[in-house]
Amino acid sequence: MTPEMEKPILPILKELQGQHRCITPDMIVEVAEASGATVGDVYGVATFYSFLSVKLLGEHVIMVCKSIPCWMKNSDLVVKTIEQELHCRVGETSEDGKFSLLAVNCIGACDQAPAMMVDGQVYGDLTPEKVLEILSQLGR
Repeated sequence: MTPEMEKPILPILKELQGQHRCITPDMIVEVAEASGATVGDVYGVATFYSFLSVKLLGEHVIMVCKSIPCWMKNSDLVVKTIEQELHCRVGETSEDGKFSLLAVNCIGACDQAPAMMVDGQVYGDLTPEKVLEILSQLGR
């Protein structure tokens, strides 16, 4: 797909993701028809970006950075803390549908490693205690 085609598709998919917490196959077909792109091109965009998902996500999306700076500062402890608290693993949504936990390549917060993003807000210099405090503020 050319960059010219991707520009109108991405904002539409972001809006749909925000409204529905996922991009469904029907949405992909509709966006393809409306934009003149192929279904494969739209699906490619929907699956390329970590902030888009083709499966239903929880009300709160937690993206833990798995880049080298975060890994070197024990991001695995952040992940373990979240998994234990939410009773779900990376790539899953909690049973109550409230939280989805994702590991992503970079959230642009290397100076705050280890870091995570929750509903678009970055949290850095994380410790297990800070993670539990953040989750409690979200109703966990």
